[in-house]
Amino acid sequence: MSASPPPDMSDPWIRRFRPRPEADVRLVCFPHAGGSATYYQPLAQSPTLLPDAEILAVQYPGRQDRRKEPLLDHVPDLADRITEALAPFDDRPLAFFGHSMGAVLAYEVAQRLGERTGKEPCHLFVSGRRAPSRFRPGTVHLLSDADLAAELRRAGGTDPLFLNDEELLAEILPIVRNDYRAIELYRWTPAPPLTCPITALMGDRDEQAAQDDVTAWRQHTDGPFDLKVFSGGHFYLNTHLKGVTETISHALTGDARQAATARGTAR
Repeated sequence: MSASPPPDMSDPWIRRFRPRPEADVRLVCFPHAGGSATYYQPLAQSPTLLPDAEILAVQYPGRQDRRKEPLLDHVPDLADRITEALAPFDDRPLAFFGHSMGAVLAYEVAQRLGERTGKEPCHLFVSGRRAPSRFRPGTVHLLSDADLAAELRRAGGTDPLFLNDEELLAEILPIVRNDYRAIELYRWTPAPPLTCPITALMGDRDEQAAQDDVTAWRQHTDGPFDLKVFSGGHFYLNTHLKGVTETISHALTGDARQAATARGTAR
């Protein structure tokens, strides 16, 4: 039997950081507000990440090599477009990892995949974000440029090179404002729980994601749920890359073991 052709990697929505043509699983990473696909390059290069996993990262429009494209400030529209872009990649099991706004997008795409194809991701990793059902009002997108820049400094996830250069800062502030508008205007539409496992990760000093609100992700799956708490704030993962990749690898290894057991039992 001939092997299926490899998926087209030219789609502007998807970046392939660690090619594995015969990967056991594809880990799709969703960036935070103001973030880009390259944020996940260190994760893709981590020696503690599951070696047989292929790493894909979503590239939202309006930034880096897509900077000439219009920004999208509506989470459902983004989720629809990402779901379409991932269609060629479902010849392997997909796992999702999303940080902050990316966690919500990963969840929304997981819901769409289940509804449209009957195939949810094999695992959903949500980082630094309260559960969709836990609404909190937000007005960061309404701040002045100066106050928005101050918010970026406080959150700690933006390279100081951009924050200390007026021209670079002027380029990124519209992107950040757009993404904050998208996530702050997002409202969860009640939906049946997923069936895939969910692992929630957070920093113990994250002012944007209280532990009770992160734990509420448990309500969004009928499958297993796990919570991992690291020291640090909203961008705890910048200093806990090893712990994050070990958490991902351990969970995906467990998923593969359970799937193999289930296949053996079904025979």
